[in-house]
Amino acid sequence: MYKEIFDNHALLLKALSHPKRLEVIHLLRNQELSVGEIQTMLDLPQANLSQHLMVMRKAGVVKIRKQGKSIFYSLAHKNFIQASDLFREILIDTNTNEEISKELLLKMKDLVPLVHDPVCKMRLSPNTAAYTHKHKREEHFFCASGCLSKFKKTPTKYLKKEK
Repeated sequence: MYKEIFDNHALLLKALSHPKRLEVIHLLRNQELSVGEIQTMLDLPQANLSQHLMVMRKAGVVKIRKQGKSIFYSLAHKNFIQASDLFREILIDTNTNEEISKELLLKMKDLVPLVHDPVCKMRLSPNTAAYTHKHKREEHFFCASGCLSKFKKTPTKYLKKEK
């Protein structure tokens, strides 16, 4: 029995061991999203997203709700958010990777008023943002790589909507 627990724990961690799957956890942290919404936010081909969601579903990380032809995903347990945040805190506290600036890591630890992703309007803070990007001396926070990519292509399109 003891070995089974560690085996199951390893299988769960394996299911989470991809950056896009971790992004999905962040996207679903306080909401339920359709496959189409997740696909847009991550900027992933449908086939790739389906594979990631299938792995997460088999591991019990996400659950689905069907409404007509639409499928909505949410986290299967609220502690996945807490676990993800704890791992992020460990990385922030112990990171010595020179590719990530210490200034950015320190900013991520600060609690600031909530902001919105300029593309999808998801509520974020430095602690929950997957990406940050500076545009004209102003820092913007993004829920996932797809939103960051869209913003970089046409930032003025999204900044006008905020004002």
